[in-house]
Amino acid sequence: MEQKRKMVSVLFMLFSILFCVCLITANVLETKQIQVGAISLTGGLIVFPVSYIINDCVCEVWGYRKARLLIWVGFLMNFFFVSLGALCDWIPGASYWTNDAGFHAIFGLAPRIAAASFIAFLVGSFVNAYVMSRMKIRDGGRHFSSRAIWSTVLGESADSLIFFPLALSGIVPTVELFKLMIWQVLLKTVYEIIVLPITICVVKALKDHEGEDVYDEGISYNVLKIFNL
Repeated sequence: MEQKRKMVSVLFMLFSILFCVCLITANVLETKQIQVGAISLTGGLIVFPVSYIINDCVCEVWGYRKARLLIWVGFLMNFFFVSLGALCDWIPGASYWTNDAGFHAIFGLAPRIAAASFIAFLVGSFVNAYVMSRMKIRDGGRHFSSRAIWSTVLGESADSLIFFPLALSGIVPTVELFKLMIWQVLLKTVYEIIVLPITICVVKALKDHEGEDVYDEGISYNVLKIFNL
């Protein structure tokens, strides 16, 4: 029984791969500024909220301990990708290479922004997973929609409150920084609400297929107990 508890299913593995791909893709897309009506945003908004939806699904079906493993794996894979990109950007290009500026724009992430991004991701993701877990216990498994939305609001708020001041304070005016934070949280939450019917269907299908619906009674929420599954 103990051995079985420490194993992960194929579906969990696939969700973990998708989670890592979303984080890495978001890093690349963040380098492009996009315009939506009168609002300026980063391209990462297209894919980054998907990581929170995956976080919700994993925490709801497999529990906080599996979500904790997912978050740390995603963090390490993202760090690995960013580090390799930075290394390649640092190595001088060939004499015939003419696209240094373009490559640097994508992979030459400033250390300050990279650090802010990593810290914000960890805090926001763990807030999201914790809220999902505690609300599920409190509600006896009911009201999935409510906890999916609230966990996103609180997780994205924590992410934005950390990332924008650390990454852009002193560069972007304080008023504009505040607007950016509000729009990021608002639009990512709207994103979650729009795809919520799909999320609900996915969670139901996962529970039926896996035969699991974990309640995190009596567990440790210590974020460092990575392999305590």
